[in-house]
Amino acid sequence: MHVQEWLDTVPAAAVYAAVALVIGLESLGIPLPGEIVLVSAALLSSQHSGINPVVLGVCATVGAVVGDSIGYAIGRKGGRPLLAWLGKKFPKHFSEGHIATAERSFQKWGMWAVFFGRFVALLRIFAGPLAGVLRMPYWKFLIANVLGGICWAGGTTAVIYYVGVVAESWLKKFSWLGLVAAVLIGLTSMLVLKRKAKQANAASRQAEEPEPVPAGE
Repeated sequence: MHVQEWLDTVPAAAVYAAVALVIGLESLGIPLPGEIVLVSAALLSSQHSGINPVVLGVCATVGAVVGDSIGYAIGRKGGRPLLAWLGKKFPKHFSEGHIATAERSFQKWGMWAVFFGRFVALLRIFAGPLAGVLRMPYWKFLIANVLGGICWAGGTTAVIYYVGVVAESWLKKFSWLGLVAAVLIGLTSMLVLKRKAKQANAASRQAEEPEPVPAGE
């Protein structure tokens, strides 16, 4: 069976649930490909008459907001020990360098770090738990969380949906093209953040090294 034909058999309710669940778990702090799932589902909705892009965008937004809020509550209760535990479980995502980079962003930008962090792969994982650990006032977090969720989830769904509609004839095999595009976007943002995290980690280690004592002292 062709991929397109197979995707057409997927129930709309299953797509809505999968998008909300994956994005919610990613926002909670579990490393999952939320962006890939959202882009793929939005492309699917542009070719699948049974999937409503408005409902899809709402499900994605709700998943993002609820997941971030749960992550905030967990981070507020767990504190620094939670970050240390996550670093052991997910060293590639919650390394000391990544946490240091994210923490500096929060200290510099405050609630805007939550808003703009929604658009960066790794920061989406950090935003909720780290805001809780740093004890950001919940009302500030909630405003940034809701606005970021609407702009990212709703905006991404709308843009990808209309791209799929306009380029319908060109995107006959949209499922693969969409996945490739989403993977490339996700990898690029992750590599950029990983590089910054490595630099931050190296800088922190250098700062911790004791200065050499002159031989005569």
